[in-house]
Amino acid sequence: QVQLVESGGDLVQPGGSLRLSCAASGFTLDDYDIGWFRQAPGKERKGVTCFSKSDGSTYCTDAVKGRFTFSRDNAKNTVYLQMTSLKPEDTGVYYCAADARATMWDKPSSYDYWGQGTQVTVSS
Repeated sequence: QVQLVESGGDLVQPGGSLRLSCAASGFTLDDYDIGWFRQAPGKERKGVTCFSKSDGSTYCTDAVKGRFTFSRDNAKNTVYLQMTSLKPEDTGVYYCAADARATMWDKPSSYDYWGQGTQVTVSS
């Protein structure tokens, strides 16, 4: 059974840090393109964070570049999103998504597999 499970979301003050994890079962993440998406309250899910191709190349949007970092641990079949200097506008439910070949990295429709999401709230 293919499954993605996110964890690590929390309530954090502005300027704080969090590390989100996305663990896979039923398939090998290293063979897949991976995206981290955010769904803000009352808004649609958007690709506004980081993405990584199966070849290891990584891209982060301008909104999070320098603050968020994508990484993979192939031995644990897990990917991570390290988030620093968090801002209130980073608040939302964060989802990881996987696809064998994501045609458009920032489009949710490009991904076949999704986790259940983890809540990140940035507030003082």
